[in-house]
This record gives sequence, C-alpha cells and structure tokens, in this order.
Amino acid sequence: MTPVVELDRISKSYENKVAVRDLSLRIDSGTMFGLLGPNGAGKTSTIRMMVGITMPDSGSINLLGKPFDREGLKRVGYLPEERGLYKKMKVMDQLIFMGELRGLDPAVAGRRAHDWCERLQILDASEKKTEELSKGMQQKIQFISTLLHEPQLIIMDEPFSGLDPVNTTLLQDVLIELKKAGRAILFSTHRMDQVEKLCDSLCLVNRGEAVLSGGMREIKSRYERNRVIIEFEGSDAFLQHPAIAEYKDYSGSVEIRLKPHAGAQDLLHTAAAAAKIYRFELVEPSLEEIFIQTVGEKVDA
Repeated sequence: MTPVVELDRISKSYENKVAVRDLSLRIDSGTMFGLLGPNGAGKTSTIRMMVGITMPDSGSINLLGKPFDREGLKRVGYLPEERGLYKKMKVMDQLIFMGELRGLDPAVAGRRAHDWCERLQILDASEKKTEELSKGMQQKIQFISTLLHEPQLIIMDEPFSGLDPVNTTLLQDVLIELKKAGRAILFSTHRMDQVEKLCDSLCLVNRGEAVLSGGMREIKSRYERNRVIIEFEGSDAFLQHPAIAEYKDYSGSVEIRLKPHAGAQDLLHTAAAAAKIYRFELVEPSLEEIFIQTVGEKVDA
C-alpha cells in the first residue's frame, strides 16, 4: 500500500536549536496516526514541514505517493493549534470563503458548511461573528473549515483544545467516521490518553527525536503488564504485600504497580483473605507510563 504521507529522516534546526532530528514516519489510508510527546517536543515543527510551511534541512517528504509539491496540498486539510479565523466575519461567510480558497464553488461550500454546522450543533451560530463565540465554538468552526474540501489527509494539531468533554466526544466520533471512510488522519497532541483511545499507530517524540514508533498493540506488547486495579471492601492490609512497588488508594479502589517480574496471583490470594474483592484486573501500562519508562520524564496533561 502506498502511504498517504511518508517522512524519511527529516531534520530541522532553528538557529542553534534542533527542532526535529532524523524523524521518519508513514501514514496509510484509513488509519489514525498519533504524533505525540510533551510540549516543545517537535510535533508542530514536523507538521509545518509536512504541509510546506517550512522545508526540512535534510531528508525527504512524500505526499500522496510522490515527492512533496504544492499541488498535493489541495488534498490536505490542516487544523493548526493556533486559531486562524477572522474575528469580524460571520461564521457562514467565513466557512464559504475558506471553501473557496480550497477550490470549491461557493454554492457547494455553502451546502457543506450548512451540513457540518448542523452536524456539530452550531447552526444557530452560523450568522454570528466569530468574536461573539466561545473558544470551543471557534474550534468547531476551524474544525469544519479543515474538512470542507473533503481532504484525503487530515492533520489535526491539538484539535480538542478549548472543548468540553461532550464536544470532545462529538469531534472524536467525526474523526472515527472519517477514518472508516478511508481518510488518513494525523492527530498531534501531548494528551496521550486521547491517542491511546483513538489511534492505530503512533510516533512518540521527545526533544525532536522519535523514542517510540509502531502500531499501538505492538508497542504495548513490548512492556510487562505490571499494573493491578483492585476494587474491594474491608481491610487494606494486603497493600503491604512485598510484590507491590507503589500504589494509589482511592478509598475502595486501589491502583497498584508491581515490582518487576512480580506475580499477581499471590497478591490476589492475599487480598481475598483480607477483604471482599469486587474487581481484580491486571492491566497493561498506559502510554504515559510507557513514555516515563522510556525517557524518564512526565508529560504535561
């Protein structure tokens, strides 16, 4: 399968700072790819090279099966982290204008904008000026403008910024539908819990370099299942078990990290002897825990 976008050992420096170093990745049709890492890791610098805002100092970028050129950008939708809306312009006029910039007929852009506003529950605001709207509603407008021309590659840099949980779920559902329809989606964030839930593959960057990459399941399979979740009633004396490295007690529910190669069965027997157990689950580490194990620092949430 020809990748929709492929980066081969790209690097970029600004004055004396290396923003991206020898980074490679590929994204196929019908997949959601997570580009993640802490703030300042090089995610946005990578995206800017991908869409031609800046050019790499070295390495190559293939877009839609051929070396990068501006013509290929007509099939790319890019939602930047910084908002780029006209504050004094009405929402619908702005969306139609954005569609025209992407080559759409104004009538087609208007119909698509109306449908998207209805889908994202902001149709009532379509005749208001952007400056009159909340940050969350502005984010929805920018989200719609990214999708109006039905791009094959969709790049989302922190797409859920400013959104409450209900609207975050609404946009996540849209992205999942687009993936099922065969679009390739690059989802960049420092929120690893979102990537863990949505993405098929990922590249985790730190200080401009890839520290983990591959399929989500393949990456997680590299790490020992050493976390236990226990919901219980009664004595918590079992928390002194020698297999436990550390734990967080939430009053009736406890999250435990086991020592390396420690078995969970003996802990289960000890816990069951001390308390009534409602749940005992051995779980794989989260992406954030994997990151901490890999580079030794905590990600900003």
